[in-house]
Formats: sequence, structure tokens, C-alpha cells
Amino acid sequence: MKKVYRIKKNNEIDAIILHKKSSGDKFFVIYNKKTVTPHFRFAISIGRKYGGAVERNKIKRQLRMIMHNHAKDIPTFDYVIVVKKDASTLSFAEIEANILKHLSKFKKTEQSNEKS
Repeated sequence: MKKVYRIKKNNEIDAIILHKKSSGDKFFVIYNKKTVTPHFRFAISIGRKYGGAVERNKIKRQLRMIMHNHAKDIPTFDYVIVVKKDASTLSFAEIEANILKHLSKFKKTEQSNEKS
């Protein structure tokens, strides 16, 4: 996945979180905000309570792979994916299903916005 799909600046991440449009459960929270770019962008936030650096890096790699594999299906928003501590018990397939479930909720809102 190219670096143009990533959000790196703290002020952009804060603006997305302050927008307060989110979907989440006990494993992940995904915040979104409409973007001006022709494609989606995302940032991953994971706390130190999740585990050691190896575990944190592993789930970040997995999330980037999920976003890469499903790029054509993801609505054009800016996203901040917050990983919670309980997500460490999930397998890759469960993580993928959970993330896609939350992203599909944003797809529905995008379609309803286009109709009006």
C-alpha cells in the first residue's frame, strides 16, 4: 500500500477524532471524516497496553494488509483505526471480518449522502 494512503500528521488525526463520527466495539474503534482526496487515507493508533513492540507491529501490519486487500471496497473517507487491548485475542480472519464490518457501515452512510 502506497504511503499516500496514510495519515501521519497529528493535527489531521486529531481533526478526524474530533469530528466524532465513529463505529466500534470492544476490539476496535474506527473514526472517519470526509476527505478531499480521491481515495481513502488511514492512520492506526495502538496503545502500549496492547503488548510488546512485536505484537503492536504485527497487528499494524495486519491492518495495513487488510486495507490494501480491500482498497477498492473502502469508501473515500479519512480513517483513524484505534486498536484496543482486547484485540490481541483475535485471529487474522476475525480482525479482517471485524474491520470490514465497521467499514461497511461507513459505506452505507456514504451512499445515503450521495442520494441526498
